[in-house]
Amino acid sequence: MPWVVTRLCRDNVDTACVAECPVDCFYIPKDTSNGRNQLVISPSECIDCGACEPACPWEAIFKDDSVPSRLADDIALNAEVDARRDEFEQAQENPDTPKPTAEEIQANRAKWGV
Repeated sequence: MPWVVTRLCRDNVDTACVAECPVDCFYIPKDTSNGRNQLVISPSECIDCGACEPACPWEAIFKDDSVPSRLADDIALNAEVDARRDEFEQAQENPDTPKPTAEEIQANRAKWGV
């Protein structure tokens, strides 16, 4: 799995990364009532281009071998999209999403212990 969206995206879904993806490999769960309101990357569709990582304003995307240990469970969460595709829908770009401030980014990282 080349790239992983971590829980740093959770409840902060920004689709700037979706706009940069040349193969549309971003998905979001259809049911977010389980607390998983975040984007995921399909490992079978990702072409490892890395275009998404610098576009993510929440700094939530990591190379699979660089995911912080506190967020390692998110690797499996991203893989779920391929195993249970019927539970996900393709993410759509929303250019009107307000960008976070540096303080909001730091507070979100602290929330997840990163």
